[in-house]
Amino acid sequence: MTDVFSIARILRAIIDVVCNMVVLKLVSYLFLGVFLSYGLGWPCTLTTVAVFLVYAATGGWRFIRVVIKTAPRDLRALRVLLTLKWSVKKYNRIGHSIPKLFQETVKKYPKKICFIFEDKKWTFQEVDLLTNAIANFFNESGIRQGHVVALVMENRPDLVFYWMGLAKIGAIGALINFNLREKSLLHCVQAAQAQCVVFSEEMASAVADISRDLPKSCNLFFMGSGQCPVVGAVSLDPLLEKSPTYTPPAPITKFTDRVFYVYTSGTTGLPKAAIISHSRFYYMASAVHMMLGLTDQDILYDPLPLYHTAGGIIGMGQAFLWGTTVVIKKKFSASGFWDDCLKYNCTAAQYIGEICRYLMAQPFRTTENQHRVRVMFGNGLQPGLWHDFQTRFGVNKIGEFYGATEGNCNIINIDNTIGACGFTSMIAPFMYPVTLIKVDEDNNIMRDRNGVCVRAKPGEPGELVGKIVAGDPLRQFDGYVSKEATDKKVAMNVFKKGDMAFLTGDVLIMDEYGYMTFRDRTGDTFRWRGENVSTFEVETTISKIIGLSDAVVYGVEVTGAEGRAGMAAIVDPEHKINLVQLCKALQEKLPPYSRPLFIRLMEKAADTTGTHKLKKTTLQTEGFNPHKTEDRLFYMNNKTGTYEPLTRDIYSDICKQKIRF
Repeated sequence: MTDVFSIARILRAIIDVVCNMVVLKLVSYLFLGVFLSYGLGWPCTLTTVAVFLVYAATGGWRFIRVVIKTAPRDLRALRVLLTLKWSVKKYNRIGHSIPKLFQETVKKYPKKICFIFEDKKWTFQEVDLLTNAIANFFNESGIRQGHVVALVMENRPDLVFYWMGLAKIGAIGALINFNLREKSLLHCVQAAQAQCVVFSEEMASAVADISRDLPKSCNLFFMGSGQCPVVGAVSLDPLLEKSPTYTPPAPITKFTDRVFYVYTSGTTGLPKAAIISHSRFYYMASAVHMMLGLTDQDILYDPLPLYHTAGGIIGMGQAFLWGTTVVIKKKFSASGFWDDCLKYNCTAAQYIGEICRYLMAQPFRTTENQHRVRVMFGNGLQPGLWHDFQTRFGVNKIGEFYGATEGNCNIINIDNTIGACGFTSMIAPFMYPVTLIKVDEDNNIMRDRNGVCVRAKPGEPGELVGKIVAGDPLRQFDGYVSKEATDKKVAMNVFKKGDMAFLTGDVLIMDEYGYMTFRDRTGDTFRWRGENVSTFEVETTISKIIGLSDAVVYGVEVTGAEGRAGMAAIVDPEHKINLVQLCKALQEKLPPYSRPLFIRLMEKAADTTGTHKLKKTTLQTEGFNPHKTEDRLFYMNNKTGTYEPLTRDIYSDICKQKIRF
């Protein structure tokens, strides 16, 4: 009998190590029960029940609790995932594309409103005819399948019309951030290897500044009928009026072909052109649609930039793929957000970055409780604002998601779990192979003795990665136009020897149920006093203390000190920030190593990207040097324990190490 139990203990240990899926564990323990029944001569049913009771009593109850809590969530996600996999495989086999799927939507809803912009509306049929005219014009102008057209215009439906029209003939639109100028703008056009540039009237001066540096073969098209200030640019409006609206000749396409380029935000350098394939567009937009229960009866409010993933893919995809009416805004307005939702009778809305914080900072207005918005989705909602946001504005469901524009490991929160930006299954992780891998204090990937990445355990921070599977449209990594940039985002030997995975560059933390919470960018985290400091955490804390004003945190080098000291730049044009109160609150809420040693009070708002991410590059370069800025600077005086003015003499003493931290 002793031998039987000894073998049983060994089998259980093997089961716990090898079987990380609930189905395998259940089957394995069933066989373990049969084994014991045979060895002891007991009834099989009795022994099997006994095995499970022993398993539960000796720690297995934790896994059972995870199964009970997460099984409904995982089954729902699995159903959507399998549906998407089947659809993508089918569309890839028959050579489908986003324009062809849009044609199917047009047949279903020809007279229904597709887009609303300010006081103008377009039906699905009108959008179809307009994009046909664009497609036929460029086809007759010599633009062919695989050619690239850079689109430079402010937020307006025209941007969507043009990339859809180009996609109908197999050409690729490069969706360029309209805030870019000179070097950055020129870089984006050149990085896409564009054959021509289409620009709107308000962007004429910006294009004029770079026109001399563009290749002579790059044609310029001006959206307008008047005189264009850019030499050599052709006015498009009169030409499009004459362009035929019949369905253009469709090229032979694969669902994995490129539909357009989206650029990274460029918070730490020049933007990179990320490849968006037809399959990726379909997958991202459809996953949000299915996971959050959106319908063709919804009216979606989309105040986000259309040149980026959230607004341009997830938002526009609801119209093109699912027949949802979408309201497009030229620019996000915190004061007009709920007024618009009420005006257009919206039932769903998008957010990104700091938008929710801006809305919370607004004074009360009656429309914030009169709207019909039942669901909002996006990324960047601070966990500390989540409950208060839903309570104040009466939004029943928040669909926070995490997604890298170019990556293959997008996750989403489908059950309103506060703080989570998504989840991975703890029962069947093989179904969606994304995980967190451990990194050291310098953000280098940690590996075991076999050279395989070390997975982060629940509660441990780790970089999010997604396994790359060649031939699987949902698991492949399309990357960037630049091969060099693409190679930098791929790691080898991650899940096992010989495999590859996409590196997000973002650090998240996962709990025992698989819910993931965003922590920081690997490049933003800095090390001070032997500890890793999360800029995201410190920014969130400061923002709540000072009443939701703009605050950005970064690490700065201090002479003679190891690592980087924390510095916070806060927008304070009216000089309302009380540094004594701020210092006291930071002492209560943050550990010593996380508290900023330097404070910069800025007279004007910090620069942001089009997705409302604060730019840190310039601020980091200027550091706490009073010779480089006229903003008010302060440092933490260790003797008094308070923030005091950082004069040029104090700065000199710090550099000479007369003042140490």
